[in-house]
This record gives sequence, structure tokens and C-alpha cells, in this order.
Amino acid sequence: MNNTNRKQDALNYHSKGRPGKIQVIPTKPTNSQRDLTMAYSPGVAEPCMEIANNTDDVYKYTAKGNLVAVISNGTAVLGLGNIGPEASKPVMEGKGLLFKIYADIDVFDLELNTTNVDEFVNIVKAMEPTFGGVNLEDISAPTCFEIERRLKAEMNIPVMHDDQHGTAIISGAALMNACEIQGKKLDEIKMVVNGAGAAAVSCTKIYLNLGVKRENIVMFDIGGLITPERTDLDEIRLAFATDRKDITTLADAMRDADVFIGLSAGNLVDADMLRSMAPNPIVFAMANPTPEVSYDIAIAAREDIIMATGRSDYPNQVNNVLGFPYIFRGALDVRATAINEEMKVAATQAIAELAKKPVPEAVNLAYNTKNLKFGKDYIIPKPMDQRLITEVSIAVAKAAIESGVARKEITDWDAYAEELHMRIGSDDRLMRSLTGKAKQAPKRVVFAEADNYKILRSAQIVKDEGFAIPILLGDKEKIKQIISENNLELGEVQIIDPNYDTERIDEYADYLYQKRQRRGITPYEAKKLMRDRNYYGACMVHFGEADALISGLTKNYVSTIKPALQIIGTEPGVPKVAGMYLMITKKGPLFFADTTVNVNPTAQDLVDITLLVERSVKQFNVTPRIAMLSYSNFGSNEGEVPEKTRQAVSILHQLYPDMIIDGEMQANFAMNRDLLADNFPFSTLNGKPANTLIFPNLESGNIAYKLLQEVGGAEAVGPILLGMKKPVHVLQLGSSVREIVNMITIAVVDAQQKEQDAVGIQPGI
Repeated sequence: MNNTNRKQDALNYHSKGRPGKIQVIPTKPTNSQRDLTMAYSPGVAEPCMEIANNTDDVYKYTAKGNLVAVISNGTAVLGLGNIGPEASKPVMEGKGLLFKIYADIDVFDLELNTTNVDEFVNIVKAMEPTFGGVNLEDISAPTCFEIERRLKAEMNIPVMHDDQHGTAIISGAALMNACEIQGKKLDEIKMVVNGAGAAAVSCTKIYLNLGVKRENIVMFDIGGLITPERTDLDEIRLAFATDRKDITTLADAMRDADVFIGLSAGNLVDADMLRSMAPNPIVFAMANPTPEVSYDIAIAAREDIIMATGRSDYPNQVNNVLGFPYIFRGALDVRATAINEEMKVAATQAIAELAKKPVPEAVNLAYNTKNLKFGKDYIIPKPMDQRLITEVSIAVAKAAIESGVARKEITDWDAYAEELHMRIGSDDRLMRSLTGKAKQAPKRVVFAEADNYKILRSAQIVKDEGFAIPILLGDKEKIKQIISENNLELGEVQIIDPNYDTERIDEYADYLYQKRQRRGITPYEAKKLMRDRNYYGACMVHFGEADALISGLTKNYVSTIKPALQIIGTEPGVPKVAGMYLMITKKGPLFFADTTVNVNPTAQDLVDITLLVERSVKQFNVTPRIAMLSYSNFGSNEGEVPEKTRQAVSILHQLYPDMIIDGEMQANFAMNRDLLADNFPFSTLNGKPANTLIFPNLESGNIAYKLLQEVGGAEAVGPILLGMKKPVHVLQLGSSVREIVNMITIAVVDAQQKEQDAVGIQPGI
């Protein structure tokens, strides 16, 4: 993508609709006058008086216990430098977003217009009654050290400067595991640290806590080797000065070193330096976005190396998101007065230990690997590993209790673990996981409506993101004109105009004629139809010249799906296709079917639809809990709809006893586990709400997903076409670019799955 488009995309992302990335949402009912009198005057006086009598009750009656301040003065924004407090605000909002989606922690971001240590400290101290914790961010060294030291000493809530300690904790875990794999002992390794800023100093301190010997460390900053003779150093950096006389340059230091830690600038280390290191070297090149040495150069230089970077496109990413959300989660949940060394070490050890445990299939699938396991390319967990919230938060909470800084005891750790699991069930983690998987094995996606800006914009995005290879169908000159007018940069993308393709159209038309000659298709009509881009695109997929087809933005559903059914057809043993929507809701993903294809399915049709949907939901790595919906609950009403849904459930119970399905039932009983348990304790769905809803007809399914989308604020991903032999997905009429990109993601993952199915690899998405 050219810089103009990338810049505009970023600006649009932050400005579209409600400006910024965060908002405050009420957590209590506000629908009636009584609600408002409870929320404010006079009802609010009651909790105020309780807190006045017992200050600790502020955690009981307010959001303080789940509220963190992300505070910066914008003097050291990653990659941007000293840009000031206002310019740092988008970064702080982004940090707040990560807190929320990974650990369900609420954040107020605060940008302070001061570089004076006393003023900064006094402002933050004065806000202690508001917050459960303080995350300092992007404050320049050495000021950040003094600010954090004073706030930790003078405040009675957790304070952590993540730029320092986050990287230290994650890289510390990586170092422990890398040394174990390489057969090195922490107290014996020789370490070179290149960089002496906040992160480098904090990293080195935690390595010392883990067992590395100070005399075995040499550190460099922008002025060179740190030695006692230098007069330009503060006390913090002088603490890491070396007396070694055999070293003057970084190349000297690298010779026979076991470990290189880079927190400096890109491309400062070359292959010769790596080759001079001791056997089985460990290299953490963590400068962003360009590491001190590239992953490819490092791997080529040394087969015995363990390499980590800050980048997500290589193994062993040192990513602070593995730590800070869960460290604060654990600290908040025990109302800790500080984040101390014991808690940081506990987090480090928990992250290190998690990497040694068997990896859940969901993580393997998210990163498109078959058997991710502890080793040179997996020394720390992946950010999408949902076990982080339990493993790290619990370790931090226990350390806080044991070290005496907790004001709240946790005695039932199993219940706490379940509470943590519940916290992360309400985001769009599934869609992010699918996007990660799509990137692992990009597929060729043919777009039948490429003479449309939205399609071309979406093609640009997925090409830049690296998970799809676009093939554009349409008038070449018109497509090129749209690309030029909108400053799109699609490079050497393939553009095909079926009206002028003499090379393949005859072959495609002959195939259509042979397949449909007894259904009224003549050779002339077959060739004419083949100039329709939906027919042409379907043939490309059928003949293996594309992996998936996307269409439907400007045409109705029937005219888009009909060519695909005629050319590609359904999977063997599948009598008819069905349409499913993935609804991303605050309570997690829901799957709706049939929402787009079958108008009034029979009982047997509902059985067939359910089988397709159950298999698809499993491929999303979700255990389907299926409710067959009606206006009746288990025979409470009679009629065509209750009867056929009841019959479908009976068939499925008989033929597939392990399937988690029940009905007929009303939607509120399917989604409310307490309501279901109180009224129908015999139901096979008791215990948890349904996550997969089968509607009795197209009308009800279509109305339901659109209402949930528009009124309930859910994001609709689909329609996902089920039962096709090869991936074909039909867009909603007038879909947004975001919706198109989501459908392309689904199409790519669908193509990956069908490719795996063809060679017998299971499970799916």
C-alpha cells in the first residue's frame, strides 16, 4: 500500500464515526426515572456514605477496582520520540484498548502537559482515589525512572512503567527458556546488552534477578561501551559499567558471548558478529520496527541460534501484550498496593512455564501450525493463547498475597480461574484468530465485481495484510481508472476481462455445456453465460486457477449463487447448501442459520442444515451448542413450525446422540441458561447458553440477524455459504469494506480447510 493510502486508512480508522477508539458505557440500567434516581440523586448518597464510613468500600460500590490510568507526557512515544501529550493520545487510547480486549480492564488515558518530575508526580498522586492502578507509558529516560520510583513509594496502588518492565518480563521468560533449550545456565552466560534506555535497564535488572551475574554483562549505549571512566552517564547506567579492557566495540563484545540483547536501533549487528558468538547463541534483537539484525540473516549465519524479535512475522515475538494486561488483572483482583519484584518474577516464570505446556489446538489453528511445541521456534507463548489470563494473572495474584501487598485474599482459585475465563468471552477474538490463520497460507481470491471501489479497496487491504492474492474480473480500463483515481496500489495484480479472454472462455463454456446440456443450455448460451463474471469466476475456482470466489456486492443473492451451483456444485453427500452468519457479540460469537438460502425448510432440510452448521462451527474451533428455534417450547404450542422443528430434533437425537442440540424452543430460553434451567431442567442445553441457532425458516433467520446487527450492535460476518464443493462466498448487497475484508478472511480460511480436507487433515478452522 502506498504511504498516502496507509496514512488515510489510519486517519479514517481513528476518526470515522465517534472519534477515537474508546468510550464509557453504563454498566447499570438507565431506562427509567427510578434507575436515574438510583444512579445519581438521591440514591447515590447511600454508597457515598458507606464509602465515607469505610474507604475500602470504594472497591465495592465503584469501578475503581477495575480501572487503570494509562498516563504519559508523550516524551518518548515508540518510534516517534518526543511528540508531546496531545499527539501521544492515540497511542494511550490504543493501550487502553489492549487492556480491555485481553483482560477486561477499563482504562482512562491521561496525557499530562508537563516534563517536570515533581509536577508529574503530584498530579498522578492526587488522582489515586480514582484508580485501581497506574500504567506509565512512553516517558523518556532517565525521567521515567525517577517518576516511577517516587510514585511507587508515595502511592498505595499498583504502579508500573510498562516500557521498562513489560519488555523485561517477557524477554526474561524467553531468556529462561532459551537457556534451557540451549543447555546454558543463567549464572554462567556472558551477555551483551546493546541499548541503555528504560527498557534495556529494566530488562537487565530482571535478568539479574533471574540469576545472571553482573560481572558477565557488558552494556552499550549510543556513546559506546559503558565504563567507569565515562563522564556522561547517570548513576543508573553507571551501575552496569564494565572494567573489561579487552572490549572497545560491539564486535569485540560479541566474540564468545552467549547472549545478545538488543534494545537500540536496526541493523547494528552483522552475520560475522553472530558467527563470532559462542556455540548455541541466543539473540534477542528487539528494536522495532527494524531489529538489530534481521531474522533471516541470523538464521542463515548460525544454524544453532535461538532468535527472538519484536516482530509478529517471525517466531518468538517479544510482545508486551503477553504481560501487562494480566499483571494488572492479577494485581487489581487482590487490590494490591504495588506491583513488586516478586509479582514481576512470578509473571516471568508463569509465562516461561506456559510455553512448556501442550499447546491447545485453538492456538495451533490460529497460527496455522500442526504441532506447536516448546523448542527453538517457540520459547514464549503466542499472544492469542487464552491461557495467559489464567496462568499469569493467578501467578501475579498469588505472589501479591504471599509478598504481603494484597488487601484482598483469594481462597477459591478454581472459581477465580473461571471468572477470568468469563472475562475474555465477550470480544472478537475469534475473528482476530481467523485473520492470523489466513495470513499463514494466503489463497488466490477471484473478485467478480472488481469494477467497484469497495472491492478494490478490500483487495488492496488483504493484499497488503498478506492473506489473499486478488484476481480481478471486469473491464480492465475501468478497473485501472478506479485504482488510479483513488491512489490504490495493487501492483502486478491479475486483471481479467471475460469479454476478451479467448484463451480460457472456450474451455469454460464447453465445460458448462457438457454439464448443463440436458438442462436447456446450448453451446451458444454456454459461451454467452461465460462472459458473466460470476460464471467465469466460478470456473476459475473449479479449474484450480483461483482458490475462492467473492461476489454479490451489487447483485442479488440468487443471481450470484446460481452460477456457483451450476459450475462447482455441492460437496459429495450434501443435498443442498445453506447460509450461516457469524455474529460477533459482546457475549461471544453466535452462529445463525439458515439466513440466506432455504426459504421454508422441511424437517429433513433442518436436519441437513444443522449437520452442515455443526461441522462448520467445529471448524471455527468452537464447540457447537445448538438450539432449534420456534415460537414454542417443547410442545407448548402446535403448528407447522413447532412440529417440523420438534421432528428435526428427534431425528438428530436419534442419529447423532453426541450432538449438543435441543428444541423446539424460544430464543430467550436458548440464550438464558437460568431461565432454561428453572423451567426445563431436562434440556440437553442446560449449563451454558446456546451458541448456534437454527431458525425454522429464512424469514425468521434473516430478520433476527439484521435486528441483532442494527439494534444489538453485533458485527455480522457472512453470509458464509455452507456445503459448496469449493469456496464461494456471497456478500450482502452493499457490504462495507470491513465486511468484505471479513468475508475474504472467511473465504481464505475456508480454502485452507478444504485443501486440508482433500488430504485428510483434521480438524478445521
